[in-house]
Amino acid sequence: MSDLKTMYKTIQSDPFPPTMTVTLGETTLTFHKRTWTINGQEQGLRYGENPDQPAALYELKQGVLQLGGVTLRQGGEALVSGMTEEQMIQAGKHPGKINLTDVDNGINILQYLTAKPAAVILKHNNPCGAAWSDEGIDTALFKAFWADRIAAFGGAIVVNRPLNAKAAEIIASGYFEVVAAPSFEPGTVDTLKSRKNLRILEIPGLAKLETLVNTPFLDLKSLTDGGIIAQFSFRNKILAADDFLPAEATSKDGSTFIARGPSKQEADDLVFAWAVEAGVTSNSVIMAKNGVTTAIGTGEQDRVGCVELAIHKAYTKYADNLAFEEQSCSLYELKEKALQDENARTLLEDIMARTNKAKGGLPGSVMVSDGFFPFRDGVDVALAQGITAIAQPGGSIRDHEVIQAVNQAVPQVAMVFTGQRSFKH
Repeated sequence: MSDLKTMYKTIQSDPFPPTMTVTLGETTLTFHKRTWTINGQEQGLRYGENPDQPAALYELKQGVLQLGGVTLRQGGEALVSGMTEEQMIQAGKHPGKINLTDVDNGINILQYLTAKPAAVILKHNNPCGAAWSDEGIDTALFKAFWADRIAAFGGAIVVNRPLNAKAAEIIASGYFEVVAAPSFEPGTVDTLKSRKNLRILEIPGLAKLETLVNTPFLDLKSLTDGGIIAQFSFRNKILAADDFLPAEATSKDGSTFIARGPSKQEADDLVFAWAVEAGVTSNSVIMAKNGVTTAIGTGEQDRVGCVELAIHKAYTKYADNLAFEEQSCSLYELKEKALQDENARTLLEDIMARTNKAKGGLPGSVMVSDGFFPFRDGVDVALAQGITAIAQPGGSIRDHEVIQAVNQAVPQVAMVFTGQRSFKH
């Protein structure tokens, strides 16, 4: 078994050249391979997605690409790909692809949440929990962690404000792979270094992410046959409540249906959730309340399925938090004890009863969906959990039925359209 563990520490030989050029029409983009000297060894990425996949990271150095009258992100604006050894305050070992892509997706989400201190915790390139708060970065991080304590284990933390002492204590009290911040307040690095395997990354550009918004980058997707799809990166059009469109639709018989508009708090939460949605694998929905994700349904093939998944995860998370706070064990540990111990079984039944009564903490949450609802079933399932407002792209031939669903709810539920889809594959 010890031999198997070594594969996660082994650095793959790097066959990739020091430079890469991409030519589109008359424009050439020049990329330089990144390497770092860590513990006396100069090397690039430790490995790719898996330990047996050689990989390399390239930073865009030269070239200004303009397509369709739009200037794309260019050299000199690097964040993850521009990190130096000095910014890898504690590296432990050379980074792997997943470490960096998790941080990168955190940046992708946080670029739309610059108005407040915000934190996102990611695993496998999806957010586990996210939050923003006027009370400071430690409060945002605390709420993001408790949004899904189970999934956060071993995750990557990305924040958009200098990391303070309270936030550092939260991180040091748990197990995380990476923390990335624009800077670190005095004393925080010493606290973080108590976790020897924690990668501590300083990325100054996290303090000015607003400069990235609405400037796309060249997004290249490789196919199994070696082909490449080139596209503009996703650009979030919903940056404020006024950017939502009224939810209105007409049925075949000419009847017009109009949904209630959201309250200020509901609109704020919908803006927040739509920003987080930009970093979630499709099909997906996100539920949020008071600037914190309450459930994330990720990567399902059907729309109602991702709503059901989000609800299941919310109930599990809620029950786990009760078990951890009251019994100092996870929900799964308590379930294991309950198989043999009658007292544990009674405690478990009580926790599950309270969880069901509280509907997993979902009542009062809003919900966003990255694609339209082809049927009203996904909406009806969410409404049964106390969702009060929904944002979705609109454009379904059954939009009028979906609007009818929220209008028939008691009390009436709000709905708005985003006018754009947010698929991520």
